[in-house]
Amino acid sequence: MASNTLFFLVSLSFSALSTFAEIEAEADPGLVMNYYKDSCPQAEDIIREQVKLLYKRHKNTAFSWLRNIFHDCFVESCDASLLLDSTRRVLSEKETDRSFGMRNFRYLEDIKEALERECPGVVSCADILVLSARDGIVSLGGPFIPLKTGRRDGRRSRAEILEQHLPDHNESLTVVLERFGSIGINTPGLVALLGAHSVGRTHCVKLVHRLYPEVDPAFPESHVQHMLKKCPDPIPDPKAVQYVRNDRGTPIQLDNNYYRNILDNKGLLLVDHQLATDKRTKPFVKKMAKSQDYFFKEFARAITILSENNPLTGTKGEIRKQCNVSNKIH
Repeated sequence: MASNTLFFLVSLSFSALSTFAEIEAEADPGLVMNYYKDSCPQAEDIIREQVKLLYKRHKNTAFSWLRNIFHDCFVESCDASLLLDSTRRVLSEKETDRSFGMRNFRYLEDIKEALERECPGVVSCADILVLSARDGIVSLGGPFIPLKTGRRDGRRSRAEILEQHLPDHNESLTVVLERFGSIGINTPGLVALLGAHSVGRTHCVKLVHRLYPEVDPAFPESHVQHMLKKCPDPIPDPKAVQYVRNDRGTPIQLDNNYYRNILDNKGLLLVDHQLATDKRTKPFVKKMAKSQDYFFKEFARAITILSENNPLTGTKGEIRKQCNVSNKIH
């Protein structure tokens, strides 16, 4: 009799645990495709249209959306902490040295306002950041990448730990590989994501160490003259409009021309040069230089992994009313 009672109690316990797990799963489905299909059916269309409209008016917005997903999602969680303004006590990630040159954050507020008019308090800034990057990639001629949604917004800046997570373009390739590997992005994924250097431009502040006091001998002479013309000062003014286009051939096109450039030693940043010369990455550089389809396939896979890095879902975090301020400030 005692054994039957014990068996009943154990069975009841497992049943209760199973029911609790099912309820918890329903409350927090995690990231899913088309998360807003019931709560805000037009959400993804609104973001897509806003991205297109902004791109027509300001071509550099697409570069910004692409850079945003890297800087936000790489630092511990894909939760739009990047977008928070500084407070009296906490520094914004946007204002750190590592965010130098980032811009167009105000236009994300335009997208947020359009969504708030349709579905107040429903769509997170974290999902806006991710989906604007996805649609910005398409604006630049890249592939459409189906991405899951359902992220919620963080409540604090991660400026104090940014250096621990975000790879730097002057670090050794070993460190860069380790940083990418820590969030599940392998070597071909790293090579593909750095293909984002195919678009946009680099401020002279980030380049002068390869030009002064002596020019890096890896640069071809024809490229050096152009760079010196664009960056004539050994100590450039960070506020001055002194830039070099990452890809002079197709500067606003996300394509595999980047890989051909770095194989010709025309990569602007040290990490670009290392990518084309290190035996761990060069085979993938050569393969992507030959095949844009292969580049796009690996790029899409890496963006997907990046976009799913440790998101806040369910009841964690919040849905911000404004993307630059957490709700507790309102």
